[in-house]
Amino acid sequence: MSGPEEIVEVHSVDCVFEGIAWAFARDRASDIETHWRDLVRSKPSLFNGRVLLQHRGALDTDADGRGVFRGAYLEAEFKAFIAWRDFGFPAAGVRNGFGMAALSSSDGAFLVGEMAPHTANAGRLYFPSGTPDPSDIRDGNVDLDGSVRRELAEETGIGPGEVAFDDGFTLVMDSRRVGFMKRARSPEPAEALAARIHAFLASEDKPELARMHIIRRVADIGPSVQSSCAAYLRAVLTP
Repeated sequence: MSGPEEIVEVHSVDCVFEGIAWAFARDRASDIETHWRDLVRSKPSLFNGRVLLQHRGALDTDADGRGVFRGAYLEAEFKAFIAWRDFGFPAAGVRNGFGMAALSSSDGAFLVGEMAPHTANAGRLYFPSGTPDPSDIRDGNVDLDGSVRRELAEETGIGPGEVAFDDGFTLVMDSRRVGFMKRARSPEPAEALAARIHAFLASEDKPELARMHIIRRVADIGPSVQSSCAAYLRAVLTP
């Protein structure tokens, strides 16, 4: 079990990349390979790329007494990460530390995307997000702020200059995940924003998202909403 989520505001995130091996990927290599073959048989478009997983991390303060999260990431194959998830998150010395763009509209709603059928998380509802990958490494640091902006643009077509990002991050943490939430405020109302994203998705050959869902109140958070996303929404929305 992952335990309850802890929600914390921080001023900044300071995470580095460390090129160490993941023991789980080595020790369970045969099981991982078998699991991957089964997955690809049912979802042929899955791609075994590289991802970054957090192998240590903790809350701290900077020189001015402001909250900061400090951590470190290792690199792994996507198939090992998915196996770890599908095997029930066995103790493996890592957490999935990912950035999320908490996309909100001018009329106070939030928009989450439904993952497309060809993805590993088909049907689940998320803010635009993703486990960081090697393209997010900048001068030895894992750029989670940049990862949030990249994922927003890739999944919705909304460029970073089209929204106003809040300072800092809201962290939703448990024993297996750290969601680095950054609110992205659009000047458009929810329906118009969703329509624009749907037009972008229709223009893509194989979009990661199938459609957008609008969440205005806690009662709108259904069981398909990913746990970190749901915890954040419950904290910021009215019942």
